[in-house]
Amino acid sequence: MAATTTICIDPNIKSKLDDLKSYKNESYNSVVERLIKMAYDEEPLTDEEIKGIEESLEDIKAGRVYNEDEAKRMMGIED
Repeated sequence: MAATTTICIDPNIKSKLDDLKSYKNESYNSVVERLIKMAYDEEPLTDEEIKGIEESLEDIKAGRVYNEDEAKRMMGIED
């Protein structure tokens, strides 16, 4: 059996949790568990992926970007 604990929640937060219930009698535990599953990333970015994102952001800041038409021309794609 699961342990039970009491927590203090602002009435506005409780109201929002009520709005997130999938059905009227769903427990707050189920609502919170669902929110945690949505927030937790089971496949975090690798160092290589983070480096690629940082390089892309540097390219954007430096103006090394192409619009869609330019990219299509470079790739030989015609509309």
